Amino acid sequence: MTSNATSRRVGWALAALAALALGAPGLSPGPALAQAQPQVTQGPSSVADLAEGLLDAVVNISTSQSRGGGGGSRSAPTPPQLPEGSPFQDFFEEFFRDRGEGGQAPGRPMQSLGSGFVLDAEQGIVITNNHVIADADAIEVNFSDGSSLPAELVGADPQTDLAVLRVDPSARPLSDVDFGDSDAIRIGDWVMAIGNPFGLGGSVTIGIVSARGRDIRSGPYDDFIQTDAAINRGNSGGPLFDMDGQVIGINTAIISPTGGSIGIGFAIPSALAMTVIDQLVEFGETRRGWLGVRIQPVTEDIAESLGLETANGALVAGIVQGGPADNGLIQAGDVIISFNGRAIRQMRDLPRIVAESPVGQTVDVVLVRNGEEETVQITLGRLEDADAASLDVPEGEEPDVAPSPDAVDTASILGMTVAELSEDLRSSFDIGADVRGVIITEIEEGSAAEERGIQPGEVITEIAQEAVSTPEDVTRRIAALRNQGRRNALLMLSNGSGELRFVTLRME
Repeated sequence: MTSNATSRRVGWALAALAALALGAPGLSPGPALAQAQPQVTQGPSSVADLAEGLLDAVVNISTSQSRGGGGGSRSAPTPPQLPEGSPFQDFFEEFFRDRGEGGQAPGRPMQSLGSGFVLDAEQGIVITNNHVIADADAIEVNFSDGSSLPAELVGADPQTDLAVLRVDPSARPLSDVDFGDSDAIRIGDWVMAIGNPFGLGGSVTIGIVSARGRDIRSGPYDDFIQTDAAINRGNSGGPLFDMDGQVIGINTAIISPTGGSIGIGFAIPSALAMTVIDQLVEFGETRRGWLGVRIQPVTEDIAESLGLETANGALVAGIVQGGPADNGLIQAGDVIISFNGRAIRQMRDLPRIVAESPVGQTVDVVLVRNGEEETVQITLGRLEDADAASLDVPEGEEPDVAPSPDAVDTASILGMTVAELSEDLRSSFDIGADVRGVIITEIEEGSAAEERGIQPGEVITEIAQEAVSTPEDVTRRIAALRNQGRRNALLMLSNGSGELRFVTLRME
């Protein structure tokens, strides 16, 4: 046998082994290899059946707003304020840019389009975004069969960008959908959006949950679901469904340099929306819980200064006078780590969770004070009544301020010049009579204090949760922290009106 023939036979043998290993057509891999093949979960082969059962409940929202008709000169119109990245942002900018001075005739109605869905067929309840119907004079709900009904506004909440409409349920048969559990949705789960992109009518897109808990800085309760399902202008207010056909989000915003979908859309989670919608249906307005504290984030530096193992929670920077927490149970410097049984992982969690809680409910608040966990009970007030709680000292109850000596002591430390809070300095820096502590008169250029944004005129009230009243107290407290091996000092600062904030300052 020639060497070439031998080489060919060896090559055929190797090829056969490779085919067996790779599972070539007509050949079966060995049992061990077959068992090692990973099982890949495929996406739904079709969502046609699912979409067919939901399309009738998804509606188009059209609104009109009449301009004032009268004669005389009129200023150029301005577009409504919308959340950043809203699907209507570019639409309105273009609309109003083309209809400035000398453009559209006075009195001609402006129109916009959006999406929504029927939540309760018996009551005729329709859900959409607040920015879809904001300032509308007339609202019309258009159904998938081409029919339409006028709608009245039941209530709206600009903070979460939600609105509740009502149509006459006896005028036509209505199909509705149910809310699902957005807390159970996971990153990577399939979702489907149905809406009215660019006014085209019911359109179905599909994608996955890309992220959860997104803060896009559109409001104080941001907790968006991010999805790559195509969402465009006109999808606002439409539902985001899970694969069981339940609404787990309400599409409200996109990020896009062009106004079209680039696969980054945001939906209000159903867990947040349901509480707001229930209040709007029942009261026509929101009734949010209110704790009455001013808070700031717990940074790594602050956590280290307070002896916390992790930078979790919300740091209490002050108590609102007359608020629910104005009873001594919660103090400035406390770190709230749990509220009503729900963990507070970062500062922005607390306002949202408090707002979702019923007014008048007594809740457990778990906080860390001086390194120890404590649980206190607070009865919540109503956030909408918060303006009634004044931050000023009540008339006739001026605090007793001890007179300062004529000679004012000063000290220079950590890039700051600090001084006793004399009456002259109170007047010079406009410091309220109820503010106690040591005033900062100068900040050294390029110092850590300047980097942290500390300003002359601010008052140091505490250092590492210990009150200070003289420059000597400041230097003594800083020296004690250094002896303890601390790298940062936690300062509680007050402005002239008594509002507090915490700042960590490096002590190297």
